[in-house]
Amino acid sequence: MKPFVPTKMNDINLDFVKLIPLISKSNSALSNYNGALKHLLNPGILLAPMTAKEATLSSKIEGTQATLTEVYKQNAGEDFSINKQQDINEINNYCEATFFAVEKLKEKPFIHLNMIRDIHSVLLKGVRGENRARGEFRKIQNWIGPKGSNIENASYVPPAPQELMKYLDDWEKFVNSDYIDLLIQLGLVHAQFEIIHPFLDGNGRLGRILIPLFLFQKGYLQMPAFYLSEYFESNRDEYYQKLKNVSVKNDWQSWIEFFLNAIIIQSEKNIVKIKEIMDLYEKMKTTIAETTKSIHSQCILDVLFIYPVINSTQFSKKTKIERKATANALLQKLEDKGIIKLIKEASGNRPNIYAFAHLLNLIEEKEVI
Repeated sequence: MKPFVPTKMNDINLDFVKLIPLISKSNSALSNYNGALKHLLNPGILLAPMTAKEATLSSKIEGTQATLTEVYKQNAGEDFSINKQQDINEINNYCEATFFAVEKLKEKPFIHLNMIRDIHSVLLKGVRGENRARGEFRKIQNWIGPKGSNIENASYVPPAPQELMKYLDDWEKFVNSDYIDLLIQLGLVHAQFEIIHPFLDGNGRLGRILIPLFLFQKGYLQMPAFYLSEYFESNRDEYYQKLKNVSVKNDWQSWIEFFLNAIIIQSEKNIVKIKEIMDLYEKMKTTIAETTKSIHSQCILDVLFIYPVINSTQFSKKTKIERKATANALLQKLEDKGIIKLIKEASGNRPNIYAFAHLLNLIEEKEVI
């Protein structure tokens, strides 16, 4: 099987007339979502669980099995098997790479190839794939197919390494150009990145990190927080098939239709989720203040939304409550009221681990604690 030769991005043909209804609906849906973001008084706190969920689901598309709750539990000190730990590390790296990417944008407010390499380096640090040219565009031929397949029976062979920079330069120019519609441009950018497959590992995850980054950099969203992996994961087979049909059938039209539909549906879901989180935050603001009668109540609330699974030592440190007895007394009040649950008792040098089940169950969309 020969390496694929991508179409130059400005030569991609689409029937824009047929796309007009989806263009209108997707732009309206994303505009409504951006409006919901503008109403967040403390977005870094309220969006933290959604960002973590995005990292979990984007990694799950690539085969990780860890849940969001397990990620939180591990970060609070709970032990897991080596394989599960590796999955959790990949998810944590995804979050770190996302935050890193935002900081890089502040340094240079456009998406460029050096930034892509730097993000990739963070994404694969200390995890599976780390030794596969982390932070470097590939210099050898790769292919996609079932385990044990070779290039002859692969389902897809990306462009040859000696041609890679030509296609990446074209991609970079297109990313930073003006286009007839920003969301169609984003759909083309995402698909072409996966088609080029510039790294030996991590292409899917990095390509999905670029989605909110692109919208933020273009000024479409006021913050780089748009969560599309839930839709891709729920429609994983169709997601991969539509991408594959671009290379097999040159069917860009169906891919863009799928992508715009994803934006419409997920924008609406994200708006609902933001409202649910805001409602819980406001409810807990009153409940925690009345329960603790403490000057630390607001800080406690914010800490629980960022760390919905937390051990007693972390709780004291994050809330800046220096006296251990005071911190433990507050934890006991929160537990007695049912605001948090003790999920693992202290043992030896290991402290108690608590869970803010109200938030976890809301984000996971099922009872997990």
